[in-house]
Amino acid sequence: MFATLKRAAKALRVPSQAELDLAYLNEAGDRYDLEARERNLTRRAPNRGLGL
Repeated sequence: MFATLKRAAKALRVPSQAELDLAYLNEAGDRYDLEARERNLTRRAPNRGLGL
């Protein structure tokens, strides 16, 4: 019963901004795409950095 509750809670959990940023960076296809994504994240929130 607790396993079912844990799975339900995990499914309803909203990912943090750091997790979303990391997932975005992990989707990069090559080094140049990764660098562009890093620049995009730092431009989006210059005072926050990458959030990692």
